[in-house]
Amino acid sequence: MSLIADPPVRRQRRGRLARRRRLAGFLLSVPAIVLVAALLWTPIVQAVRYSMTNWNGYSAPVWIGPSAYASAFGDPIVRRVLENNALLLLAVPFAIGIPLIIAALLHEHVRGWRFFRSVYFLPTAISWVVIGMVALQFFADRGILNQLLADVGLGSIHTDFLASEYSALAALAITFIWSMIGTNTIIFLTGMATLDPTLIEAARVDGLSRRQIFYRVELPLLTRFIQFSFVITVISAFSALFSLIFVMTGGGPGLGTTTLEFFVYQAGFAQGQFGTGALYGVILFVIMIIVGIGQLRLIRSEDGEGW
Repeated sequence: MSLIADPPVRRQRRGRLARRRRLAGFLLSVPAIVLVAALLWTPIVQAVRYSMTNWNGYSAPVWIGPSAYASAFGDPIVRRVLENNALLLLAVPFAIGIPLIIAALLHEHVRGWRFFRSVYFLPTAISWVVIGMVALQFFADRGILNQLLADVGLGSIHTDFLASEYSALAALAITFIWSMIGTNTIIFLTGMATLDPTLIEAARVDGLSRRQIFYRVELPLLTRFIQFSFVITVISAFSALFSLIFVMTGGGPGLGTTTLEFFVYQAGFAQGQFGTGALYGVILFVIMIIVGIGQLRLIRSEDGEGW
């Protein structure tokens, strides 16, 4: 009798061992699953239920049904709010591209790179409320920006950026870009630190310029980090601007800077329509799920894997 088991027997033993490991992993995960379900999924289910009701937060909710969503998407105010979110997405390429260029320069250890790395990281260490207060003073009618324009002889283009709908939205977008520079720069610097230096050296030997090395060698290798930065930036554009909007504009003028996230607050807490606020919250949640699934699909397609 052979002391070495036949290949089919070994495969069968490995299969049993893999099943036992999966079962053990599931059993060990049960407490975490129960905790997440209690603290996360239960409120989500309740939000979905309340989103289809007319509820003021203290009296019994009045059931409306799924028609509440049809009414919401037919509301021109909701469409305007979603338009604001779409316009803010135009800032995403700048919120990624500018930090990518900064990270490439810092990675080259240009003169003063340690100082500039601290400067660019500074927005990450500052509260969004503080950033909003600084931006408010910068873009105000008698703010720093108009004073700088006057000092350089351009006082004739004096503008109250926060008094017009689209200029206020532009000011919000610029502030958002500035606030994301630190986070995205750190992400790209981390990615560049993982690059194989021999590839860069080989490209230099082949006669490629610094710009060509960046576009042809480094940029393709940073795809995963760019994807991660894209997801973080898009999620922030949809769900992290409440403090900036509350401090800078309060959602105004009119609906000029009201995003879906801020609209949830206005409906639920400012107007006392908690059912409507839950509805907008569910819509925002679905948008975030779509972004996450799209990112997951992109990563898997690049790895050659299916769903």
